[in-house]
Formats: sequence, structure tokens, C-alpha cells
Amino acid sequence: MNRQTRSAAMWTCVLAGMALFTSAELVHTQTAQPAWMWSPPLTGPAPGEIQVLPVQGHVHVIVGAGANITVQAGPEGILMVDTGLGSMSDKVLAALKTISTRPLRYIVNTTEFEDHVGGNAPIADTGEIVPFREPNYTAGPQGALDITKASVISYYTLFHRLAGPTGKTPKIPELGWPDNTFSIPQKRLYFNDEPVVITHTPSNTDGNSIVLFRRSDVVSVGDLIDLTGYPMIDLAAGGSVNDMIESLNALIDVTVPAKNAAGGTMVVPGHGRIADHAEVVYYRDMITIIRDRVEDMIKKGMTLDQIRAARPTREWDRRYGRDTGPWTTAMFVEAVYQSLRQ
Repeated sequence: MNRQTRSAAMWTCVLAGMALFTSAELVHTQTAQPAWMWSPPLTGPAPGEIQVLPVQGHVHVIVGAGANITVQAGPEGILMVDTGLGSMSDKVLAALKTISTRPLRYIVNTTEFEDHVGGNAPIADTGEIVPFREPNYTAGPQGALDITKASVISYYTLFHRLAGPTGKTPKIPELGWPDNTFSIPQKRLYFNDEPVVITHTPSNTDGNSIVLFRRSDVVSVGDLIDLTGYPMIDLAAGGSVNDMIESLNALIDVTVPAKNAAGGTMVVPGHGRIADHAEVVYYRDMITIIRDRVEDMIKKGMTLDQIRAARPTREWDRRYGRDTGPWTTAMFVEAVYQSLRQ
């Protein structure tokens, strides 16, 4: 390929990238994008099977049990971020033993969705709370704690939804309810010689959190990022597209790229492959552009049906769009629309 041909090819790629940042008036463009740009080949465990992958530092990820499960392991024991589906708990516990034989001490829940918390009860029951008193200490509140289970940490609104209103059936068994909640912006631990910073990041719901393992330079973000589809926004649980963008901006502040913008801080999403700073920025830009397009259409008086027909998600549908299943592209557009209308 000569220099002129290479230059033409380069500008073709640049112009294709610039097309992502068009205004709402260009939504109707019919230009098709090459499939390879939006449908990267992904591999993973077969349905019903799980896979353990090292991330970096003290951190691994368990894939295939529902939502991705982040595991930090060291001499003090194991800390998990989310527990996956209840039906996969036995396989998750077997996978944990391949990472560490130390006791499970903590579970952090990033959201109340079933594929993140379904395994709370059976998995927490196998752990041990870090002891605060001698085993025979019976007086006072600490002595009353059930030390023969792992402590479950979450933002306080997540606990309320898992436990359910009085007289209603809880989402999960009581054994899996959070017993260590917080209502301030951050909860911090020092575990396995590493600062662990749990930050409240309202997005899919008002109870989301992300977990930063500072020494390992890994952040587990739950469904704030879903690299397999458009993010689910639960309006009834306080979810908001504007909160999601704000939380993605906060995530960008703690993800530091390495040389040539590749590597550096590793990001474990709720679903999909391990990501880095560039992937977070791309995802934030996508959500922001879609939000701005829908907002512009609302200002023009367009109805929800008209907005759906205009396809404000057009450029990303080949990569993230779904026409069937529990969360479709149409449902995502409606959630953005209703969120902005509120």
C-alpha cells in the first residue's frame, strides 16, 4: 500500500469515527457501518459453566454465573463483589476454592438485580465475619452477631429493596440481606493489605455502588457498565440516565490509562469483558449522545413512538441492541425518555 492509499484509508477511519458525534438532526442517516466495527468477536464459558480469570494484583473475576463476580483474595481471606445467580452458587463456591482456601469474609453488592444478589444467602453462609471479640464474648451488640457467615455490604436503599416492605415477600432469603450498610458517599475498608473504597454511584437504581481496589488498580462497577447491551435503568428504583452519566464521569476520574491509553486501571463491568479507561470513555460518550438526542427530540415535541422510530441509538445497535429478551433497545429508549420527562 503506497503513502497516498494509506492516507486515504486513515481519513476514512477518522471520518467514520467522527460520525458517532453527529447531532440529533443526523439521526436518520442510513449509512451502514461495517459489522466488525460494532460486533467484536467475544468468547466465554458455555451456558451453565463458569470461568475464572486473573485481572491484576489480588483480583480475579468469575464469569458465567449471571453477573460478573469480582474476587479479591489474600492472607486475610476473600472479598467478593456480587454473588451471581442463586442457581450457580455451588459452581461459584467451587471456583472460589481455586482462587483461595482462606475464609470468605465480605460480600459487596453493587445493585439489587437478581443476577448480582441471587447467591448471597448460600454463599454468605459459607463464610466468617472478621472477629471483633473473643469467641466466648456474649455481651453487647458485637457478641450477638452471627460470626459464622460473611458480612454483606451495600448502600442502605439496596437493603430496603432486598428485604422488601413489611408484609411482602423478600427478594432473597434473610441470610443474604446486607448486614453492613452505609448511607454516606463512601465506605472504606483495609483488607489484604489493600485499601478497598466502596463508592455510592446512583445510576441503574439509587442504590448502586462501585468498588475500587486501590493497590491492585482494579474497579468493579456492576451494571453501571454492561458491555453486552444497553444499560438497564430501573426508574421505579430511582434509576436515572443523568445519574448514570454523572457516575460514569466519576468512574473516569478513578480509571487511569497506561502507556498509549491501553491498560492501566482495569474495570470489571457487570457483564462482558474486562475493560479499561478507553472503554469507559466510549461507553460514557455513547450514553451521553443518546441522552442528548432524546432530550432534543422531547424539546421538539416528539412522542415516545416517534423517538423510537427515529432510532437515537442507531450507530450502536449492532453492538448493543436487542429486539428480544428481558431488556430490549426499545425498553432502553423508553427508560431514557421517561427519565428525562421526570
